[in-house]
Amino acid sequence: MSKRDLNKLSRSASRIGVLALCCAPLAFLAWQTFANQLGPDPAKYLMQSTGEWGLRGLVLVLLASPLSQRGYRFILRHRRILGVATFGYLTLHFLLFAQVYVGWSGDLLREELRERPYVLVGFAAWLCLAPLAATSTNAAMRLMGRSWWSLQRLVYPAVVLAWLHIFWLARSDVGKAVFYGLVYAALLAWRLGRLRRRGGRGRAA
Repeated sequence: MSKRDLNKLSRSASRIGVLALCCAPLAFLAWQTFANQLGPDPAKYLMQSTGEWGLRGLVLVLLASPLSQRGYRFILRHRRILGVATFGYLTLHFLLFAQVYVGWSGDLLREELRERPYVLVGFAAWLCLAPLAATSTNAAMRLMGRSWWSLQRLVYPAVVLAWLHIFWLARSDVGKAVFYGLVYAALLAWRLGRLRRRGGRGRAA
């Protein structure tokens, strides 16, 4: 077997491993569901768990570039898989809300969006991430060219909206919201600083 074949096999195994890790929380939630281990309010537990994994996924996606700058490129190489998995968990979070709280009623959904700000910003965050997940393939990258990279900036408002969602949900217990807020703020500040530096170099050139 040639070195090229070995590298290709290694990349494939790495992708499969990352995909398995992304699916592990979902598999555990499925086991908890069938084993009746979800506690007194299963729907609430599932909603909170899928939303939490979505928030963690956003952290990993934002961490990819800073870690890459320090020589740790593993997350960057698999960022698209992580991004799609993150969107998957957030979609499950939204579908559970649609099933449990609005019963797939368009009228009730519109009422929730009007009367509950945390629902509105959460839905807006999901809408920001939807085109990123839909264009995550190599074919989409080739078709869109440079505009694909511009589209990726939708992750910035998505992260801010996701944080507002958990902050408004927190009520008196804001510890988790503060933690995620600090992490997201640090990662977004790094990214925005990098964009400004690139813009400065472009003007200087």
